[in-house]
Amino acid sequence: MKIPLVSTSRHPLPAYATPYSAGVDLRANLEEPVTLAPLERRLIPTGLRIALPRGYEAQVRPRSGLALKHGITVLNAPGTIDADYRGEVGVVLVNLSAEPFTINDGERIAQMVIARHEQAEWDEVESLDATSRGEGGFGHSGRL
Repeated sequence: MKIPLVSTSRHPLPAYATPYSAGVDLRANLEEPVTLAPLERRLIPTGLRIALPRGYEAQVRPRSGLALKHGITVLNAPGTIDADYRGEVGVVLVNLSAEPFTINDGERIAQMVIARHEQAEWDEVESLDATSRGEGGFGHSGRL
């Protein structure tokens, strides 16, 4: 699938790291480093704008290495980029660690997955069909 992309970034275009990769890395496009204090959140620009086809979304997800090693994650994970959005792709990062973390220009800050989706048409009814789970939720199945 070809997706139109406008880049004002100084960095390489997003690319799949391996033939089996689901997502591409997004890089920070910064004039100067940004330091996130503990529990601070910031919108980090990527310098990228995309035009997805109808029926697709781009999901912005955390990078596992940043999360595990530094406590840095995408706050609204996954963030959704709709097919009709034409603005710059930004990443809402939060520092969940107890230490400040500095994001440098060009650093890989998140990953983006392109996914197909459907739009629902609601069919309002008086009741729903019964299932073995019923209304059980939030831990209803116990622990192993």
